[in-house]
Amino acid sequence: MSFGEIKDFEVASPPTDGISDLAFSPQADLLAASSWDSQIRIYEVQPSGNTVPKAAYSHEGPVLSVAWSKDGTKVVSGGTDKAVRMYDINTNQTTQVAEHAEAVKCVKFLDQGQQILATGSWDKTIKYWDTRSPQPIGTVQLPERCYTMDTAGNLLIAGTADRHIVIFDLNNPTSIFKQTLSPLKWQTRAVSCFIDGKGYAIGSIEGRVGIQYLDAQDQAKSFSFKCHRDESKNMYSINAISFHPVYGTFSTAGGDGTINFWDKDSKQKLKPFPNMNGTIPCTAFSRTGHIFAYAVSYDWTKGYKFAQQNTTHRIFLHAVKDEDIKPRAPKKR
Repeated sequence: MSFGEIKDFEVASPPTDGISDLAFSPQADLLAASSWDSQIRIYEVQPSGNTVPKAAYSHEGPVLSVAWSKDGTKVVSGGTDKAVRMYDINTNQTTQVAEHAEAVKCVKFLDQGQQILATGSWDKTIKYWDTRSPQPIGTVQLPERCYTMDTAGNLLIAGTADRHIVIFDLNNPTSIFKQTLSPLKWQTRAVSCFIDGKGYAIGSIEGRVGIQYLDAQDQAKSFSFKCHRDESKNMYSINAISFHPVYGTFSTAGGDGTINFWDKDSKQKLKPFPNMNGTIPCTAFSRTGHIFAYAVSYDWTKGYKFAQQNTTHRIFLHAVKDEDIKPRAPKKR
């Protein structure tokens, strides 16, 4: 299916290199995108679905992650320049608020305070910051490089190299609550917390997703399933997992160029998207869940040799229909 047949809106003035992360403001229809072109771009999404470029700021190297503060006034980003930078929407000022010894792969504001930030790096640490202070307020040693990280409520999960999963209870953020190996046999690519903080979804490079519950009495409900594989049995990386903020259903996006909506509780696929003819590195739901953003851009799963100069980098906005994302009753056996 060509793009012309898809009724999704294309974002104006997209990044000029690989798109690494997408994040919607929790307070308004503003979308931030980070890119390998060393830029963060912020777009205003109008009620019509059209977008207006609103602001941009720079890092000194490719940017790998982006997140919003809870009040929607700040955007933070981390990149290969080993810095975390914060942009103030109201003043248009950018400041450096954190740093690591290696590239910063993940940035997240925590629910524990407006100013509190967690950053995960290839230097094998997670650091916690109060953005008003230049020194970290806590540092945790990880078993390996941080590849992916998410948080919800008191839960913070990090996925590292060598398939380690490190779980934190943010009531005691500087000590590891639990460390385990991924239930999936191959390298972790994405991790995303359930909206109720009771577990997480994890995706690997070989087209498999694991649904993991934390509470001992719920662990029997944990399961894994195959997806993002083609009829020739080729397996593709699960690049992004995004949970719907209202219904708790979720999306997966892959290196095969497809997106699916899923219901973990009834174990059903809710909606398949057509193939986008390009890999999908990142996705995000808006604060109400009515808009689903996804990038079509090189995902680096095949290394730099496949990073073609003429690759287009595009961001699309999909209007989410309730019937495509609401949970469904389990199928009768």
